[in-house]
Amino acid sequence: MILLFAVMLTTAAGNTAMQSVMPAIGTSLGVNDVWISLAYSWSALLWVICAPIWARRSDQRGRKAMMALGLVGFIVSMGLCGLILWFGLLGWLSALWTLLIFAAARSLYGGFGSAAPPAVQAYVASRTPRAQRTQALSLIASSFGLGTVIGPALAPLLVFPGLGLTGPFAAFTLLGIATLVALRIYLPNDEPQFAARGTAYDAPYGSGGSSRQQHETAEEDDPDESGAQEVCADDQRDVPDPAANGAPAKRLGWWEPRLRPWVIAGLLGGHAQAMVLGISGFLVLDRLGLRETPALATGPIGIVLMSGAIATLLAQWGLIPRLNLGPRAAVLSGAVLAAAGTILFGAAQELHGIALGYSIASLGFGLFRPGFNAGASLAVSRREQGEASGVVASATGAAFVVAPAIGVWLYGHSDWLAFAVIVALCAAVVAIGWRSLTADEVMTTERAS
Repeated sequence: MILLFAVMLTTAAGNTAMQSVMPAIGTSLGVNDVWISLAYSWSALLWVICAPIWARRSDQRGRKAMMALGLVGFIVSMGLCGLILWFGLLGWLSALWTLLIFAAARSLYGGFGSAAPPAVQAYVASRTPRAQRTQALSLIASSFGLGTVIGPALAPLLVFPGLGLTGPFAAFTLLGIATLVALRIYLPNDEPQFAARGTAYDAPYGSGGSSRQQHETAEEDDPDESGAQEVCADDQRDVPDPAANGAPAKRLGWWEPRLRPWVIAGLLGGHAQAMVLGISGFLVLDRLGLRETPALATGPIGIVLMSGAIATLLAQWGLIPRLNLGPRAAVLSGAVLAAAGTILFGAAQELHGIALGYSIASLGFGLFRPGFNAGASLAVSRREQGEASGVVASATGAAFVVAPAIGVWLYGHSDWLAFAVIVALCAAVVAIGWRSLTADEVMTTERAS
């Protein structure tokens, strides 16, 4: 769990450190805010396309291999992005070419970095019982939250002489290399013998052809649970799985009936979260009057992002386990809190109010995101966890294709129009989720024959 946590934390910290400095870099380059947001769009689109592919491949080639591939994508992308931006800030490249090449280098993260999160989620989901899966996935999701604390906290300290605003890129490239080495050496292999077994999923999902093999794997999945065999059998009666009879497991898409309500909620809430995140750095520049001195904005932007990250950790480490929130409760309560925080965030005129509003919104999204992840995981069988995690990752990435740029564009035309759209998206999550999301007592209760 420490290694899995480190994989997610490293990428999250690197990305949020980058988000802390990109508004200042864009202003220094003389680039419009919308173009800075759009520079991430191609990477996000590749994430949507590639995440399900890597998730399926992780079921065949093993989770560890896909985690390593994702880290390599992060390392190469972060290093190239920092180098290109450094050339641009020195005047060796025009602003246009800097952004174009930056977007191309960033796409390496969308294309290959997307291999890691589905593999981590499937690795964890396959080893936790249904009733504990929300908390287990919340712990992994909280690594993102901790990363978003560490990244903005370190970003101002990593603005080294000579590298300037690109210092965080260099530092997190080196940290990514260290994490990759630790992963390759210490994480136990999880490499299903796909060709030997002849089925799409293998250990730890237990897609063997015989009933005895399925029962043995069920005991391996939950060695300390009484009635593990009966639970596994009941799970498969409740959630049909073609692989149980030796047939290839069904590929799951966004509109798979079991996943559809969760995907819709995830897309709506994800777009709201992406818009808030996209606007945050530019709002700090404007409300604090730092457009003329963008280098001074790294600290205040970092404070706001750290405040939101701490609130996210409070939700994922405190509220969800303490209140024993199920997926539906987490999604609905999170959307309500996110809407309230967005209203305060949009109205604030000084740093304290901005940080407070962003924190409340982040608290809401910190409840919403694990609820969406766990709901999608619990909606399908164990053998389909790789497919489900790919759907979750691609739906999450879809929110970052155009939503940040749309949010910044709306914010540039009217503050309140942008925030009204965000609140409307949160309200839609509540309205649709109230009617369509499966009740928590149905989703999380262990079933016995």
